[in-house]
Amino acid sequence: MNMPSKKYLDFILNPATLLRTKKVLQVNPTAAPTRTEPEKSFITVFDYSKENSVCIQLDNIEEAYSYLTTPTTTWINIDGLRKEDVEKICEHFAIHPLLAEDILSIGQRPKMDEINGPLFCLLYMLSFNNKTAEVETEQMSIILGKNFVITFQEEADKDPFNPLRDKLKMQGSKVRQNDADFLFYTLIDYIVDHYFIVMEKMGEKIELLEEEIIKKADNRSLVKINMLRKEMIVLKRSIAPVRELVGGLMRSDSDLIHEVTEKYFKDVYDHIIQAYDLSENYRDMIMSLQDLYMSNVNLRMNEVMKVMAVVTCLLAPATVIGGIFGMNFERIPLLHNQWGFFISVGLMLFIPLVMLRFFRKRGWF
Repeated sequence: MNMPSKKYLDFILNPATLLRTKKVLQVNPTAAPTRTEPEKSFITVFDYSKENSVCIQLDNIEEAYSYLTTPTTTWINIDGLRKEDVEKICEHFAIHPLLAEDILSIGQRPKMDEINGPLFCLLYMLSFNNKTAEVETEQMSIILGKNFVITFQEEADKDPFNPLRDKLKMQGSKVRQNDADFLFYTLIDYIVDHYFIVMEKMGEKIELLEEEIIKKADNRSLVKINMLRKEMIVLKRSIAPVRELVGGLMRSDSDLIHEVTEKYFKDVYDHIIQAYDLSENYRDMIMSLQDLYMSNVNLRMNEVMKVMAVVTCLLAPATVIGGIFGMNFERIPLLHNQWGFFISVGLMLFIPLVMLRFFRKRGWF
């Protein structure tokens, strides 16, 4: 059943829908950050070697300074971006101010940079919100230095790194047996692998919408198609530049990435190419859904027009006969015959039945 026009307009003009459109299509990376700073940053440190591993929750950013010179490998994860904390830790770990500005910025394109030694990567973590059925993004910044990796996240509850945290606690795990560059690779690999989980959800949405359009296409179906197209914009904007990011890491001559780790980045590159190809396939499927919707609408309209045309043809004999006997002539055959009325009505019924049989025989309906 189609939605009433008023309800349909209310659905189209939903403020959340408009805000989503603005969020997807209007991004200005040169604008000053408008995010609300959290009251406190949550700082977690994993300090590990082959023999030992320690997980510590720090109360303030200054407590992380001592890990710059430790012989062990350190992962410092900061959840909640406060300008003061980001600038302090970047200054202490000799991270260029331009990179600190990128960390605090909003709407940046995924990229990698190498300034004054440390390697910097900025990319997006994707998650699928089951309540709103939307793809959500979170900007993630990763810095690789000598014996340390620093990650900056906006929120603490959406990252896909819990399996990595478990591995860091396990003695003998591969990540414990390698240096900071392997941890750096592992973080990027988990982010890229999580893209496939989100895209699997998108694939399910596309399949369900395709079934809905085939069974019963209505105005809501068109709205869902448009919303899916916006979600694909988010996916492609987040995934496509990561190819260049990983490619830049593979071509980098930085001493921070050991030769033994370079082959792992090739594996990540293969995964991101596969994810990009999959996003292209989904984009083509959504365009096909729009074509399918238009075809179903046109088919339904053709069916209506065909029924109306058949009804018009079947009523034409009655109209012609009624018009003939309704002319103002004094002498009309059967005009004063006692069976004239019945004969004319019989013809009005008999001729449409003949026409109906003829139409059925020709397969016109």
